[in-house]
Amino acid sequence: MKKYFLVFSILIFLFSSCSEYQKLLKSTDIELKYNKAIEYFNNGDFARATTLFEDISSYYRGTDRSEDILNFLGQSYLGQKDYYTASNYYQTYLKSYPKGRYAENAKFLVGYCYYKDSPDPRLDQTATYQAIASFQEFLDLYPESNKVPQVNKLLDELHDKLAYKYYMNARLYYNLGNYMGNNYLSAVITAQNALKKYPSSSYRDDLSFLILQAKFAQAQQSILAKKEERYQDTIDEYYSYINEFPNGKFKKQANNIFNDCKKAINLK
Repeated sequence: MKKYFLVFSILIFLFSSCSEYQKLLKSTDIELKYNKAIEYFNNGDFARATTLFEDISSYYRGTDRSEDILNFLGQSYLGQKDYYTASNYYQTYLKSYPKGRYAENAKFLVGYCYYKDSPDPRLDQTATYQAIASFQEFLDLYPESNKVPQVNKLLDELHDKLAYKYYMNARLYYNLGNYMGNNYLSAVITAQNALKKYPSSSYRDDLSFLILQAKFAQAQQSILAKKEERYQDTIDEYYSYINEFPNGKFKKQANNIFNDCKKAINLK
């Protein structure tokens, strides 16, 4: 019996809450809507908060409250994980109030919203590049901000994601081999470009070893006139790899490649 009474009480509460909210939407009392929007926001009811803030935003345009409303809207959409809309509101805020009370946080959150929208490395990385550009602008504008360590950490993640995308592309070229052209060379160039662009990437070992693999495979499948030169180039690459990663995760495979190259050109 108590269980049914509890369910009934909850239903009455929800019905009255919805009824109150519907009346509020129809109300012409702007001040009431503003205060209730803040109340909904503070209670984590971001959907209702955004509806009310958007409803009254034009009324307060040009007033001191307009700045607060834009910030509330950005925060509310962020709370709903609608990062695209949140970013748009933060950018609108920055255009309207470039030196406003929330400008530093808004600038950070533009980049953060792009960061949250950054997809799997196999997909288009437009949002990733936008996040990087936004965070770089933040660092230029607020070099002393207490958010700098967090921004640098997020930038490292974003750079790593792009480095991994390069790695996947380079691996694809490697797997294609000599199909319709010298894909081993493309694998080498792609991996080298990744190392130049993202020298601190956590995939540096993977990229460096892939270069060694690709050069070795190219040497194996070369015409006789180019074999010795390319095996020697692979040996040089091995030394570069092993000097940087003396205990790398591909050390055993690298040593095998080195020994095969020496046998191929009769080196002791």
